[in-house]
Amino acid sequence: MIEILINNLKTISEVQYDFSRKFPFLKLEFFNTAYVAEKALPKSKMFSQDKKLGAIRKTQKEGKIIVARQQTVNDLERELWEKFRLSAQVFRKSGNLWIETSLTDSWTLEQQNREGYEMSKLHYKND
Repeated sequence: MIEILINNLKTISEVQYDFSRKFPFLKLEFFNTAYVAEKALPKSKMFSQDKKLGAIRKTQKEGKIIVARQQTVNDLERELWEKFRLSAQVFRKSGNLWIETSLTDSWTLEQQNREGYEMSKLHYKND
């Protein structure tokens, strides 16, 4: 379990770093569009990693989220939206690509991370 602090001064890359320390085969991306459960968001709406959260949030409420291995992707994305009005999407490593998890948002973060590990291991084994 990890705690991720959400405040106006934190950058997207800092949140991504906090998240990926626990889930190295997953990453969080943030978007300039409303969150919709189990729907892929357009990459053209993705924020750059150097953006501060204060510049992208619809609410200025600060706090933290607790991210657990057994939490589903959908629950994490919904919590970020409901608490902080941050539209986020979890991506999973697959070889040398990052794929959106919108079709498997009901999986836990642990399942997603394990799948990313397996897919990356297979990719590098076949090179």
